[in-house]
Amino acid sequence: MKVNDKIVAAVIIAIGIIGMGYALRSGIIQFKDMDRSVTVKGLSEREVKADKVTWSLTYKELGNDPTEMYNLLEQKNGKVVAFLKTSGIKTENISINPPQIVDRQADNYGNEIMNYRYKATSVITVTSNEVEKVRSLLSKQSELMKQGIALVSNEYDNNNVVYEFTGLNTVKPEMIEEATKNARVTAQKFADDSGSKLGEIRSAQQGQFSIEDRDVNTPFIKKLRVVNTIEYSLK
Repeated sequence: MKVNDKIVAAVIIAIGIIGMGYALRSGIIQFKDMDRSVTVKGLSEREVKADKVTWSLTYKELGNDPTEMYNLLEQKNGKVVAFLKTSGIKTENISINPPQIVDRQADNYGNEIMNYRYKATSVITVTSNEVEKVRSLLSKQSELMKQGIALVSNEYDNNNVVYEFTGLNTVKPEMIEEATKNARVTAQKFADDSGSKLGEIRSAQQGQFSIEDRDVNTPFIKKLRVVNTIEYSLK
């Protein structure tokens, strides 16, 4: 090979190496640019009033004659239902559960002397969308006491009134939109601080909605919460 040919070949190889290096560098830069992103969370919260209430009116009786106890429960159930209807509760919102009678003697493993063999439990349930009306009745339970009916709390969770919010679907779109906007504000602040330009959404994940009591004293006020996780590209 002549000297000139060797020089030309060397120049071609050098140019190829330079071009390859530039292409490789450019590719790395583009890859890094594509990899630049920020993941943020957007929160939306609001408080709403419960739109459904379930009130379990429970009372108990002791006795030795099951037949007499059943008759007594029927009489008292009638008084409770009359109290509810007089207060504006509709018939279709009242349900009377079958009474439960327990033979205390059968469960008396310690041979305890008992004056009354049977214990009966009666539960009348009110399920209504008129939350405020039912709440107003809670302070009038003394009227039943005057008629010899002592209401008791649930034996297991000590909670005979349950409030619910069933209108979640009506507020979902607004809350999702608010959470997304809040996420973008956070992402924009990050982009500004890092000298970048906020790009498009790469991925988005909607969190589950949670419904909780605002606090123990106001269970009829519910707190709704959702957190969206969104990934934005950065330029």
